[in-house]
Amino acid sequence: MKKALSRVLTVLMAVSLVGCSSTGSTGTSSSTGKMKEGTYTASAMGMNNMVEVSVDVTADSIKAVTVTSNEETPGIGGQLKDSKDKVMTAGGLSPVDLIPQEIVEKQSLSVDNVTGATITSAAIKSAVGDCLKQAGANTDDWKKDVTYEGNKDAEADVVVVGGGGAGLAAAIDAAQNGKSVIVIEKNGEVGGDTLVCGAIYNSPDEALQSKVEMSDSVKTTIEKALAETPVDDAHAALQAEVQKQWDEYKAEGRTDLFDSKEWYALQTWINGDKVGNLELVKTLCYNAYDGLNWIESMGMEFSDVIGQGAGSLWQRTHTSKMAMGTGFISVYDDQLESLKDKITVLTESTAESLAQNADGKVNSVVCKNNKSADEFTVTAADGVILCTGGFAANSKMVQEYNISGKWDDLSKVATTNRYSCSQGDGITMATGVGASLTDMDQIQLLYLGNTKDGQLTKYPPRDVNGTDQIIFINKNGERFVNEGDRRDVICLGVLAQPDAMFYMLESGDGDKYKDITDPEWRSADGFTFQYLVDNGYIVYDDTLEGLAGKLGMDAATLQKTVDTFNASVDSGTDEFGRTLFSTKLENGPWVATPRQACVHHTMGGVTIDTEAHVLDESGNVISGLYAAGEVTGGIHGANRLGGNAVVDTVVFGKLAADTLLADSK
Repeated sequence: MKKALSRVLTVLMAVSLVGCSSTGSTGTSSSTGKMKEGTYTASAMGMNNMVEVSVDVTADSIKAVTVTSNEETPGIGGQLKDSKDKVMTAGGLSPVDLIPQEIVEKQSLSVDNVTGATITSAAIKSAVGDCLKQAGANTDDWKKDVTYEGNKDAEADVVVVGGGGAGLAAAIDAAQNGKSVIVIEKNGEVGGDTLVCGAIYNSPDEALQSKVEMSDSVKTTIEKALAETPVDDAHAALQAEVQKQWDEYKAEGRTDLFDSKEWYALQTWINGDKVGNLELVKTLCYNAYDGLNWIESMGMEFSDVIGQGAGSLWQRTHTSKMAMGTGFISVYDDQLESLKDKITVLTESTAESLAQNADGKVNSVVCKNNKSADEFTVTAADGVILCTGGFAANSKMVQEYNISGKWDDLSKVATTNRYSCSQGDGITMATGVGASLTDMDQIQLLYLGNTKDGQLTKYPPRDVNGTDQIIFINKNGERFVNEGDRRDVICLGVLAQPDAMFYMLESGDGDKYKDITDPEWRSADGFTFQYLVDNGYIVYDDTLEGLAGKLGMDAATLQKTVDTFNASVDSGTDEFGRTLFSTKLENGPWVATPRQACVHHTMGGVTIDTEAHVLDESGNVISGLYAAGEVTGGIHGANRLGGNAVVDTVVFGKLAADTLLADSK
């Protein structure tokens, strides 16, 4: 980020945060510019809550700055920690660590914001400025221009563009196999959108699924898929394989949950409206379990109970034990540390274009340092792996490609994605060297965005993988959709409701219920229950009638909705076609979480083959160029199943590195 922009943002934040609380004696500016020596404290509003700082000053210097309290998102504004509470720094320093360090080092409030964490960065600088005022300083005297050292040209065997889930999987796999790797990351820290994902991973898992009983209503899902008329020979062959497995399952008289990699692939492809490349879908699904084992071998921890994630359509969803995507990224960060002799991470480095040698091989990436604005080139001896994410946060690009007819105008629809990540820049770079594009008009909305800013944050854990234990109601207190349906179907339903929003309703029933009065209760991204209530992210009451009153609903209507649903649980037949039931909603406390449909995932991107080579318009491999993750197209079709995005990053990130390794021999 350019220094000028940084200074403007800092000033704007300072103006907007005049009401920040502070402690310590307040001095007045002196003609000598000297400060009153001591320790001062202040706070300013960050992304999630107040950020508190403590500042030690002498008469003419800032001696120390410490962020003493914050609730910023781990790995973005706040510190990324692993499951043992160890702070992870191999993938970059968080603003709560870096901004204080740079203010002291450069003796200036005009240090650059951390890219991807502008609000947190500005809050820290604003609070420090408040402390300087208390000490009697004129803050304008502490806004001198600062300079940053640029990057030098660099070289490695493998260059990975993008340090999100796919990029880190690719980099780590390449390094584990002896390659030197440089990761180019435009944010101040690695993690990308994987860091703020729902942390769910789909894969058949015989051990966990053996503990799940398969109901008759769930069986109808597979029977319906097997009864379809095949559209081609490949469909028929996959369908026949699943039919054989299903017949064997029934012949054995089993009652546990049926699953297989073939059924996973068939279900994924069918529910992408058969738009995706079936061979790519099979690559994803057939390698999901091996990918699961790979990340678990590095320390990734999942819950020992399998569920059905939002929009995943089957009970094959593994959920991280840690909030959001911090489990995945902290595990990868640990690998960056242990493989630091092989992997170099260049943060605050924006990749601008790909370059080819005389033979047409992609062999380098032209970059710019965000802070110094200097250009530099990173050269790859073996190849470049593109892992820059999709374009869901680029409203102009979303509008340009929103031509499938599924969605109306999306210009005013919020996004769940981080603005600094999903801008489609990798797609632009790839087309610059002749890459073809696939399925660019396939855009997914997700119904889990909060109604304040659209982000995938601040909701009870059960809402992400407890589809069997919640219902969705509109502002009138009525159900309007099958809660276990596809994401696009649910989102279209949401957009048709009053004010285009709805509530996720849960009660104090079911094995996924956690006591909301427990001080250890946390939301899916780590916030206390009281925080969610106080800030309007959830509404609750001990009685259903009381909840209706707080939501402005007719109590009788809401009671009828719940009674009708409970009758469906007993009968196994639902007015909206729901097939997954486990829990009647009967006992308080009752919790309602307001949500909206937001742009979430772009299924289109650069064209790849089943080995993650990037292809040109003629279907030929572009030498030296590989891609993985949301930057690619052809895998998810017209509708991505919930829980398949992280699988995509792991499977194709690792596959891209493995293919590059094989090609370089």
